[in-house]
Amino acid sequence: MFIKKLTKQVICNPDNPLAHTSDGVLRGLIVDDTYIFRGIRYAAAKRFGMPEPVSPWEGVKDAIIYGPVCPELQTVQPDDNYTVPHVFYPQDEDCQYLNVWTQSLDPAKKRPVMVWLHGGGFSTGSGIEHFAYDGENLSREGDVVVVTLNHRLNILGHFDLSAYGDKYRYSANVGLADLVEALRWVQRNIGAFGGDPENVTIFGQSGGGGKVCALLQIPSADGLFHRAVIQSGVIPERPGRKHDNSMVEKVIDGLGIDREHIEELESVPYWKFQKLIAGMGPRAGMAFGPRRDDDFYMGSIFDVGPTEHAKTVPVMVGNVRGEFMQNYVRTTDDGQKNRWSAEKAESIVREKFGDAADEAIRLMKQAYPQYPLQDILFTDSMFRPGTFDYLQARAKAGCENTWGFMFGMEMPVYSGTLPWHNAEIPYVFRNADYIEPSYIPGVTEPMQDLVSSAWTAFAKYGTPNEEGLPEWKPYTKDGHWMMYFDREPRAKNADAEEKLIRFLLDHPIEMTHVRRQKQPVLFGGGPRV
Repeated sequence: MFIKKLTKQVICNPDNPLAHTSDGVLRGLIVDDTYIFRGIRYAAAKRFGMPEPVSPWEGVKDAIIYGPVCPELQTVQPDDNYTVPHVFYPQDEDCQYLNVWTQSLDPAKKRPVMVWLHGGGFSTGSGIEHFAYDGENLSREGDVVVVTLNHRLNILGHFDLSAYGDKYRYSANVGLADLVEALRWVQRNIGAFGGDPENVTIFGQSGGGGKVCALLQIPSADGLFHRAVIQSGVIPERPGRKHDNSMVEKVIDGLGIDREHIEELESVPYWKFQKLIAGMGPRAGMAFGPRRDDDFYMGSIFDVGPTEHAKTVPVMVGNVRGEFMQNYVRTTDDGQKNRWSAEKAESIVREKFGDAADEAIRLMKQAYPQYPLQDILFTDSMFRPGTFDYLQARAKAGCENTWGFMFGMEMPVYSGTLPWHNAEIPYVFRNADYIEPSYIPGVTEPMQDLVSSAWTAFAKYGTPNEEGLPEWKPYTKDGHWMMYFDREPRAKNADAEEKLIRFLLDHPIEMTHVRRQKQPVLFGGGPRV
């Protein structure tokens, strides 16, 4: 959407538009009748410390440029930049900034507010990382106020130094504390942007979905939001996996810091963290996330069940059909599955599943009779089991306000590709026509109307039912209903699909990972390594 805006009418003058917040006056932009405010500081914090509200100011502050994003231990590489176009932006530890898109600055309008939490695990990403995150179309067409934000990540947001004194008591969760502070800012100020602080929806994908899950388990966030959407945000815990604090000790030892002077960590140049953690392995940079402390963060829904407050919050939870397993990146033979004959497809399925092939074929036909057999090879078993686990955890707790979904529409690239991780985001934000590999003439626009309207209906009313969709019932103990977004949306019992997904989880198959670009070395500040 950033390139498209060059052709739009942009208005910015010394007096208009102005938003009068509790902290001071902000000047933004008007772009084709949408009011846009960028780079609004919502908090400030010292390294490893809890965030604090911003100090009020005199006069008028410009809010026309995005604020810096959190430094990353490993900036995302361009390997996926075709299917998921990225925005690369200056990084700085001073990263607590948010952005607002709205159709009016009249407090009396009281439009629903949708606060987007970006992906990247708890380690990478930003509120402007994807082109699809641009909130203009969602705000205008959905008649909602859209907020995106940056916050502390990785070692800055989730480094557990609590063993070294009360000063660092919450250091493992300060990244989440930033989100709570951002939601407090929304409560104080969103009325100045025409939003309703009593109707706030948090929604996020991947790591952003995980942040939504976490906020539902944080007592200090109670009442700061009223609905929640989790997109590809739940991965089931592996049996026997334990959280440890070895990363902290490795970093301290690697930097040669005396534990009697642990505060020296507060002034270590960030690039030294990058270099040290990069040497711990290719996935070390993603090994960060919240820690249960039974105070700020009560623990995951799988550890302690939903909090009493979380039970009262309507939740949508789901993911996409291919995620990281779709045939654009994980393949066999030539990878172009839709060019295979039925005989070739069955032969490959039988080769991959071996003695379990008959069961695989039977379950596939029962779960997805509308899809070709070969799609079983590229069907997600990473996020989908977690989606079912989460739905069942809430159902077991007696919740009848949880809706499940799957985005299953095949993308046109590569002669037909199952939707990839992030594929539904442009449809939610109404930016799908801009994402080249996902655009289908005559199909994309009506599909994004259905998807985005369901999200905004949920934000407005607490139920995602929308004209054009079959009746979407909640997932409960008595009815395991699921909405399947496709060219022909379906709503049905999901038990057959769950059997297939559990089977795939228990029967992993060997495939080839395709990289279309050489992986560059670590970069991001300081000496090259």
